[in-house]
Amino acid sequence: MIPLRLAGIAANCAMVVYAAADGLYLMVAMQMLMLPVNIYRLVQMRGLLLRVSQASDGTFSPDALLPFMDKERHADGYVLFRKGDDSHKLYLIREGHVRLQELDHVLEPGEMLGEIGILSDANRRTATAICEGDVKLLSITREDVTQLFFQNPEFGFFLMRLVTDRLLANQSTQANMLVGLGIEPN
Repeated sequence: MIPLRLAGIAANCAMVVYAAADGLYLMVAMQMLMLPVNIYRLVQMRGLLLRVSQASDGTFSPDALLPFMDKERHADGYVLFRKGDDSHKLYLIREGHVRLQELDHVLEPGEMLGEIGILSDANRRTATAICEGDVKLLSITREDVTQLFFQNPEFGFFLMRLVTDRLLANQSTQANMLVGLGIEPN
């Protein structure tokens, strides 16, 4: 898009010179109106590219989501969601622990869960999440996650990295379980 914007700016300038030389003042006015629009859009595109470049450095903090999140509190043994359930929220653990039953993995304060189901095509949970002890969570809806994903490149990269890391960790855990059972993983 940047080369096209640059071509548009060059075309605007060339048309202003041509139209002014021929006395086509309406054309000059039209091109003079289009020139700042093309310059503004070029600046926007360069700014977006800079934000995406900075976002890929991985400097996003989940605390930036706090204004969009709701507080939840659950007691020991509460089932947050079951494998196969519809995925409608992403969670950030503030206090307590949450066990992912099928993976036998415990998530701690500061960790997020529910991201795979939010981004998957089927929007289904991939594990059962059970609260261990009193748990304080912050949650954000799938709709808000989707909106923030497109509006905030830092969040988008953070979420992609989180999902990728979780999928790789889950794959490794499953492979280790198979080896423990004497089955050679593929």
